Amino acid sequence: MNTSSRFWFGWMVAVGLAAGAALAQDSKAQDAKAKPGVPPCTTGCGQAASPSTSPSTSPDYVIGSEDTLHVSVWKEPDLTATLPVRPDGKISLPLLNDVQAAGLTPMQLASDLTTRLKKYVSEPQVTVVVTQMNSQKVFLLGEVLHTGAVPLSPNMTVLQVLSTAGFSQFANTKGIYILRTENGKQDKLPFNYKAVVKGEHMEQNILLKPGDTVVVP
Repeated sequence: MNTSSRFWFGWMVAVGLAAGAALAQDSKAQDAKAKPGVPPCTTGCGQAASPSTSPSTSPDYVIGSEDTLHVSVWKEPDLTATLPVRPDGKISLPLLNDVQAAGLTPMQLASDLTTRLKKYVSEPQVTVVVTQMNSQKVFLLGEVLHTGAVPLSPNMTVLQVLSTAGFSQFANTKGIYILRTENGKQDKLPFNYKAVVKGEHMEQNILLKPGDTVVVP
């Protein structure tokens, strides 16, 4: 290709790129006109909005001390609040003062608050949401790097809680066990970490319950 041909080829490419850019700008302008006040979509177009980060609790979740609740009374902002459950298991609300919360499910508490508020509000509609499940804990002891209480997430297994702890160099990972107290009786449940991570004895990787203690000898 001679010098003249190269010049004309380069000029044609430049014109093509400029035309493409102009078309793209025109398309964005059309989008902006179609939806006044809404900027054109640049990323994540067509994707669903991110779900709420509020923790999900099952309908039969039982509220405990140190949990945090959001109590909402429809059209009554002065009665709507986010508040902790005190160590005595109660919460404090305007008009109602102290109300027992621990030991109830969110629906049961909402029903109780609805009944109490009928003295002060016409047809109250109450919603109770557990925003922090601080009462749900398990405990780690022994040859781990981080001992103590660990918040219990929904469906947390032994393997998952151990992943938060880290083993010391002296840990006997074949002899781990879980202490669980039910009906006044304490059971000792074995857990062989090395076997479970290989996919063996998966029945030992049980779902943990509040109050369980995982011991790494």
